Amino acid sequence: MLKRLLSLFIAFHASFAFAQNPVEDRGLSSLFTEQGLNGTIVLSSLKTQQTYVHNLQRADKHFTTASTFKIANTLIALEENVVTDQNTPFKWNGHHYEIGSWNQDQTLKSAFQVSCVWCYQIIAERVGMPTYRHYFKTMNYGKLKDGLLDTTRFWLDSSLTISANEQIDFLKQVYDRTFPFKDSSYDTLNAIMQVERTPDHTIYAKTGWATNAHPNIGWYVGWVETKEDTWFFALNLDIEKMDKLSLRKDILRKALFLKQIYPKQ
Repeated sequence: MLKRLLSLFIAFHASFAFAQNPVEDRGLSSLFTEQGLNGTIVLSSLKTQQTYVHNLQRADKHFTTASTFKIANTLIALEENVVTDQNTPFKWNGHHYEIGSWNQDQTLKSAFQVSCVWCYQIIAERVGMPTYRHYFKTMNYGKLKDGLLDTTRFWLDSSLTISANEQIDFLKQVYDRTFPFKDSSYDTLNAIMQVERTPDHTIYAKTGWATNAHPNIGWYVGWVETKEDTWFFALNLDIEKMDKLSLRKDILRKALFLKQIYPKQ
């Protein structure tokens, strides 16, 4: 028994050390280099803490959170009773937006899934910056600038930034429900984050597109549950043209297949 416990202790600390000191993964790197892309991806196992990374330096670099902030923002809004559930309505005021899916009434679920900025600006006005600062400190979420900030744009204008590695740490705590939010808040978030479900895996994810940066930054973060494990992912890319945004999901799928996290569709 003592020998068994010692083996488990060694295995745990070996996997932990690996997670803390990941090495550049050549397979993942090839997914970027073959398409001439500058970016990073971090894949990390919940069970073993094994972590694969492309572009170690960039994985620690901060970028505008963009719509990936909707994950934290949704939890905060639910906890503060600014919204009540995934069906909370948002009435469109008739303003025409370039993104067609925004030009209609929304619910919290649809607003999250189409990244409706005006809906989450309504949420932000109701939550208020002092409350956000409190939660960011509690969650150790990203880096928020000091001083007077635009309450309706701070996650879009580089006032709030985060790294890919920090996204992974945050997502793991969301998954484990370690933050002081109600179970109902987590349940609602999971319901609106789910983007794919098969008998073998379920994906929970959020895209982001930081247009204030040059080049633009495209995000894709979340986790995939399989029968064997749960893997967390955080990917960001330099986006030169809008038609390259689809590469966020494309590279993620290829990375999951490459690491045999789930089979190629």
